Amino acid sequence: MDDPERVRARLEETGYLVDEGLAITCFLALRLHRPLFCEGDAGVGKTALATALAEALGAPLIRLQCHEGIDASQALYDWDFPRQLLHLRAAEAAGVTDADRLEGELYGRRFLIARPLLRALQTQPSVLLVDEIDRADDEFEAFLLELLSEYSVTIPELGTLRAEEPPVVVLTSNRTREVHDALKRRCLYHWFDHPSFARELAIVRRRLPRVSARLAEQVTALVQALRGADLLKPPGVAETIDWAEALDALGASEVDAELATATLGSVLKYREDADRARGLDLAAVLAPRGA
Repeated sequence: MDDPERVRARLEETGYLVDEGLAITCFLALRLHRPLFCEGDAGVGKTALATALAEALGAPLIRLQCHEGIDASQALYDWDFPRQLLHLRAAEAAGVTDADRLEGELYGRRFLIARPLLRALQTQPSVLLVDEIDRADDEFEAFLLELLSEYSVTIPELGTLRAEEPPVVVLTSNRTREVHDALKRRCLYHWFDHPSFARELAIVRRRLPRVSARLAEQVTALVQALRGADLLKPPGVAETIDWAEALDALGASEVDAELATATLGSVLKYREDADRARGLDLAAVLAPRGA
């Protein structure tokens, strides 16, 4: 993919619609081998971008889901202790007494368990998704920064393992906390905002071509209205797609205020948000859309 327009076209072939700014950022990430830091509310397409890039590049997607307390043994590598113990017992039964030889065998590659970060370094090509980095601790951020600076890792028993071809790296953050500037400086940055009505409708139509045009338009209008209602958790594009899919599964080709209220559980996940949505005049939102 030798120019931003080609990147945009390849991503759209996978069903992921991008604007010019995101297409340029993705192109630069590919050309410069720089991680892409995607920040924004949940459900706006950050994780889906990594999936689309993997499909567009014909590369496997390797995902690391971050959480509080994640460490190197969960993210990078670990040793297969049960198999090492079995090997040690078998060696003892065979009369092997050479300690150096045993240690070399126990800490060889056959007993190494590659976690997502190491798998990404060893797989060419690959797309590495570091999802929700804002959920990880500061110490893990610092560790990740060091690894992404050189695309290599040192395992004491094996030496330094370096990626022959750096993976395409996508980091996502829902901004539950601020990620340190040191990590952001290492990356290309893109803020994911909620899309306009026209763009969101296009996404729904692309992802759910079997859904009627009227239903897609109505659901998109409803979600856009909900986002302006000061909710605890405004719905993202993912929820728009879920809602349209749920209504289609009910056999609906269009939606009215009563059906929209009955299916709010497809789009809103907090009781307070559902209560607030029930207080809105959904019929007025739908009126210009032919309901």
